Amino acid sequence: MRLILIKFLFICCLGLSLQGCETLKSLTSSDTEKEDEYADWNSEKFRSEAKTAVEAGNYEKAIKLYEALESRYPFGEESAQTQLDIAYAYYKNNDPDSAISAVDRFVKINPRNPSVDYAYYLKGLVNYNRGIGFIDRFLPTDISQRDPGSAKDAYENFADLIRRFPESKYVPDARQRMIALKNNLAMHEVHVARFYMKRKAYIAAVNRASNVIEKYQRAPAVPYALQIMQEAYTKLDLPDLAKDVSKVYEQNYPNGPPVLEHKNSTVSHQVWDFIGLEK
Repeated sequence: MRLILIKFLFICCLGLSLQGCETLKSLTSSDTEKEDEYADWNSEKFRSEAKTAVEAGNYEKAIKLYEALESRYPFGEESAQTQLDIAYAYYKNNDPDSAISAVDRFVKINPRNPSVDYAYYLKGLVNYNRGIGFIDRFLPTDISQRDPGSAKDAYENFADLIRRFPESKYVPDARQRMIALKNNLAMHEVHVARFYMKRKAYIAAVNRASNVIEKYQRAPAVPYALQIMQEAYTKLDLPDLAKDVSKVYEQNYPNGPPVLEHKNSTVSHQVWDFIGLEK
């Protein structure tokens, strides 16, 4: 009985071993075929095919081609451009972490490259667009209600670009994006203050609202922050402070907030708010 069991186990192990050999052979064959596919390609061929893939929206293929190009031609005048092309392809392929890693690698290896300003700009773009999905691209959703982490990173990235390369051609666009980011960060603070109001945490609400007024003085969120402060002081039975805030509001916004919130603009925003985002 024991001998039969040993033979059975031996046969099973032999079968698994043969199967593993077949799998290894298949993988090796696949890698060889892929290498043969690029055997006669020069750098121009790689770049041409990768560019075509990017233009067609096939970013995964572009990444493979650029990475193959970099591994085959790791040095030379165009190697730095290849690294940037890889970062851009990752960005367009909605892989922000890989894109930022590629950008950081480029900056570390090529700190004096003429295109290093674009690397800083691209890093800002990656964080600026991080987390924007299908719905966000086709419905006018309120992005100020998202986690502000990526927005803060993007703001710092663009600020870093402007500080290091004030004459860069990417600075004007970066400044405009910083304004949008600042406005969204201010409105996010308003959303948090409203959350505290709903929870009857009035002091916390005042702190959040006053933070908007101190840090984002010209943002469209300021009148909404003043409204929250007035209501919170009233709830806290501090009529003098509530009256002071009311005077400031009336002097600066006699006709109400100059910029309406998303919830008052379109039906799609109201639907978006209804399905789960806090106000």
